[in-house]
Amino acid sequence: MFNRRTLLGAISAVAMLATGLTPALAQENYDIALVSKGFQHQFWQAVKAGADQAAADLGVSVTFEGPESETQVDRQMDMLAAALSRQPDAIGFAALDSQAAIPLLQQADAAGIPIIAFDSGVDSDIPLTTATTDNAAAAALAADVMGELIGGEGKIAVVAHDQTSRTGIDRRDGFLNRIAEAYPNIEVVSVQYGGGDQLQSTEITKSILLANPDLKGIFGTNEGSAIGVANGKQELGSDVVVIGFDSGAAQKSMVQSGLMAGAITQNPVGIGYQTVQAAVAALNGEELPPVIDTGFYYYNAENMDNPEIAAVLYD
Repeated sequence: MFNRRTLLGAISAVAMLATGLTPALAQENYDIALVSKGFQHQFWQAVKAGADQAAADLGVSVTFEGPESETQVDRQMDMLAAALSRQPDAIGFAALDSQAAIPLLQQADAAGIPIIAFDSGVDSDIPLTTATTDNAAAAALAADVMGELIGGEGKIAVVAHDQTSRTGIDRRDGFLNRIAEAYPNIEVVSVQYGGGDQLQSTEITKSILLANPDLKGIFGTNEGSAIGVANGKQELGSDVVVIGFDSGAAQKSMVQSGLMAGAITQNPVGIGYQTVQAAVAALNGEELPPVIDTGFYYYNAENMDNPEIAAVLYD
């Protein structure tokens, strides 16, 4: 399996070509502030690693911060306001709430500071581009895997991380819409929100399982949600099928052991890298596409060592 250095090197070599942007160094030592949705999950550490690598490759300065929990919208707004107050050359922003940040983004726009959205977009045309996974399509793939593993019928549930961010909305709706469209004999009995918190998601999962002893599957929509679902399954000795989202050491171990059937992996290092790359391109006057699709895969115990999959899994 590729280690992080191998992955970063590969992304450094191909990320610019993947987005069609010019592989040029920054014209000066730009100051780019990145405000993420969180900092505690390994997903965000991988995004930071990609951003740091891009900073080194492109000759710019990057700061990276996020709230302790992905429920702390107010804390994230404070971080965005603080970043804006120091007047960086560009800002990368992953919104916890797609509406709450708009006044601050309007301030940045008025000040001529380019905004690059990453992971989650906002309900605004202020960001010049969004470096993100196609979350609706990725969740639809999770629904297809779930449908196959439970034989196309039975009761299932969703434990989502939130209902305010674009990732939370798109993953929930992408999954539910695909189930409704393609699996008429599957019934979704519960959709609940655990804030991406492992402990809260564990308790939610146990409550769902106790209320629905014939439940066949649960989809967890991000790293903390998926780990919480798997822990709830284990604590109750359930055989429910768990499909997760994201990677990280704990999730990979759960997939390898069979506690989790599999998960959708994003390309978090690529998200971080391409966010910084897009900021530099914008500052250099280059045109950006509306969306930079950073890709996704489904992985399980059988395919997670394949080079194509291993390159986008993170520890």
